[in-house]
Amino acid sequence: MANGQLDPTVSMAALFGSRLKWYREQRGWTQAQLASKVYVSQSRVAQVERATGARPTAELARALDEAVGANGLLIDLWPHVYRESFPDWARRFMDLAAKAIAIREYAAQSVPGLLQTEAYARAVLRVGRTVTSPEVLEERVALRMSRQERFLRPDAPAYSVVLDEAVLARRVGGDRTMYEQLVRLRRACDHQPIQVLPFISGAHPMQGGSLTLPDHAGQDRGRVRRGSRTRTVV
Repeated sequence: MANGQLDPTVSMAALFGSRLKWYREQRGWTQAQLASKVYVSQSRVAQVERATGARPTAELARALDEAVGANGLLIDLWPHVYRESFPDWARRFMDLAAKAIAIREYAAQSVPGLLQTEAYARAVLRVGRTVTSPEVLEERVALRMSRQERFLRPDAPAYSVVLDEAVLARRVGGDRTMYEQLVRLRRACDHQPIQVLPFISGAHPMQGGSLTLPDHAGQDRGRVRRGSRTRTVV
């Protein structure tokens, strides 16, 4: 920040803040006036515009977008702002998955995020150690659901999944949540390969954890495979 001006190239949070400030000033509003319209304090608006303190929640981003008439720009920027809260390795993984031409997964404990219903995702994320508040929980759920949108586009990557039988046996979020999740999996079978590895198969190399393989063309493919043996982060 030089001469009180935020450099929008520094981070996505800075870009979000600079765009919010521009829209607010176009309206002729002070930070306090905008704050009153979205039911937060003036200092909270100042934090967002200066990219200091906590990042805006998804709910706040929507409220700000509507208030200043950004026509969805702030809503579109929010997932990128939120991703900056993850460590570098996690963001690298998300970038690789977003650009993959094919994704293959082995899930040992729970339904993969790309196939989860909103209720199932909320139940799984609620028990995570990094979810520190209801607001953070809803942000994580929103981001996980947004990742699924890519698979509705014509250029969606090929996607195949192997589920350990434990995934289907483990009750998550109650009977209704599990029922809806199983229906979601059944419908997904019409569009992508989903296999189940039964308990009777015995020991196997991946029984200690899950595996995600984003497939890329050329030599990137080998690097991705070695670097993507991780837990799901969002």
